[in-house]
Amino acid sequence: MKLSRPVSWFLLAFGVWSWVIWVTFVKNLWQDASGLAFDDAGDPTAYFWVHLLLAVTSLLLGTAVGVVGLRGVRALRRDRE
Repeated sequence: MKLSRPVSWFLLAFGVWSWVIWVTFVKNLWQDASGLAFDDAGDPTAYFWVHLLLAVTSLLLGTAVGVVGLRGVRALRRDRE
């Protein structure tokens, strides 16, 4: 299957965007001052674990989508040469 140039670039950009957004989210989660992510003893709460799992899953899916986009861009460049 061949991807078009716009679709390939969109998938690649989506993968990069996922990394920017979710890494920022995890940093903010880790430095949570509201008391939701960590209890008074400093231990992670269920809120922390659920959101960390969401972030890791999104990073994995974003990486997979980005890799598909990167392979599409590379294939288009190879075909053009």
